[in-house]
Amino acid sequence: MSSTGTTDHGAPGPRGARHEREAADRLLRAATRSGAHLIAEAASLVQGWAVLADPIAGAVYSTPAAAAADGVHAAAAPREHPHCTQRPAAGAVLVLAAAPTVPPGHACHVATTTAALLEVRGQRAAELRGEQMRLHTTLIRLLLAGHTAAVTETLGGSRLTHVTVYRLSGVDLPTAHEVLWRAVRPSLAPYADAVTLMGRRDGELVVAELHHGGDDGRILRLVSRLSERHHLLAGMAGPLPLAEMPTAHSDAAAARHSATPDRRVVPADAVGASRLTPLLPTAPYTRWAGSVLRPLSPAHQHLLLVWLRTGSKPRAAAALGLSAGTVRARIRDLSRLLGADLEDATVRAHLLLALRAPAPAPGDDDSDSDSDSSNTRSRSGSSPPGPPGPARLERLPDGLLDIEAVRTWAVGLVGGLEPHLRIALACWLRHHARTAPAAAELHVHRTTLAGWLTQCAEHLARNLADATVRAEIHLALKATRTGPDDPAALPRRGGRTYRRL
Repeated sequence: MSSTGTTDHGAPGPRGARHEREAADRLLRAATRSGAHLIAEAASLVQGWAVLADPIAGAVYSTPAAAAADGVHAAAAPREHPHCTQRPAAGAVLVLAAAPTVPPGHACHVATTTAALLEVRGQRAAELRGEQMRLHTTLIRLLLAGHTAAVTETLGGSRLTHVTVYRLSGVDLPTAHEVLWRAVRPSLAPYADAVTLMGRRDGELVVAELHHGGDDGRILRLVSRLSERHHLLAGMAGPLPLAEMPTAHSDAAAARHSATPDRRVVPADAVGASRLTPLLPTAPYTRWAGSVLRPLSPAHQHLLLVWLRTGSKPRAAAALGLSAGTVRARIRDLSRLLGADLEDATVRAHLLLALRAPAPAPGDDDSDSDSDSSNTRSRSGSSPPGPPGPARLERLPDGLLDIEAVRTWAVGLVGGLEPHLRIALACWLRHHARTAPAAAELHVHRTTLAGWLTQCAEHLARNLADATVRAEIHLALKATRTGPDDPAALPRRGGRTYRRL
């Protein structure tokens, strides 16, 4: 830390001692009120400005408010601000800029006393933090259980109607929790029509911001800085109505599985954001999706969407707060309900396509298509023996992917892949991104296949760890296929790696 005037040459005898005691008394009285009052009193005593700067939150307290940016910059680059007096204080940095007429020793004394009082306040807050954190966790559990009225009554915020949920995971989670707690300074009393709850559940940090309609982005900025500093991955969902807290909670977990070190915070509405669906003809696409999904309730659709986005049943179970066995049983039941094999990679890709279909326009429903088909049958003079069956997941409607825009998209995505990379990628996708069975079918070593997949990811410029990305690549490979992507056709060069049977 940088500090100026560490030696007091301007405090001679009793008068200087009395002046310092008076300053300490003023600071002590301010500290009993709040941290903001303490910083304001310190700024008054040095006849300049004072800022408590946090590495995550930025300026925690600032007097005057206009000095916040200067204080944060001085804390980040102390060598560039030699005129400022700085002290570490309660995990943050106290920055004082005294007036030129103030003796350096007096500024040093004010800074030291203020930092010590901030430490005392921080220790007192730490003693209460455990109970407060447990209370926050309890309120989050109540929200997930659907007791929204009880929670809003406890918080005293009748205007709290929506929630934005963040779910963070990483090795340094306990430290990150304390840092975010200090940066957010959460309170159960609504502040600016918003309350932030945070708690650790099942090895992750859950942050729920309750607000009225929309949030101001403050918590998102803090979570972004925290994720970068502590190497966390985060998913974000919302704003959603408070009654849909369980949906936001599971969507945030699904989004987190798409996060990478290059993109540490992923919004749920960006997961599976498709470049394919806007290209499809709207009317036949929505009619097919509506027919396919007709047997499913909204809860069924949400479970399938979380499963397809996370890429595995255990991950979906963790996101939904269910056991893995329950998720497996429900997916088996839905497979029978849909009459499709949901373990097939193509069926999964088609199902995800159906779940992401836009809502049909008013009047654009299956009755129109049924009447059109009946008119066609009457004109042709023939009719089928019974009513047409429901749409199937195994195949898409004729012409849905066979259009120029889709072909251009598919060629732009997977075009240029070398034959062995294309065959290996298609085989790996059929095995649901499991390297061992794909390598066995290709008759190559797992290390070789892993290297090929790395080359594919670099060529495609896509994150192959994202299940929704894999589904679109699978469809692109099908749309551009000119022959069977058969492992038997894999080019061989001989040797141990490319052994023949």
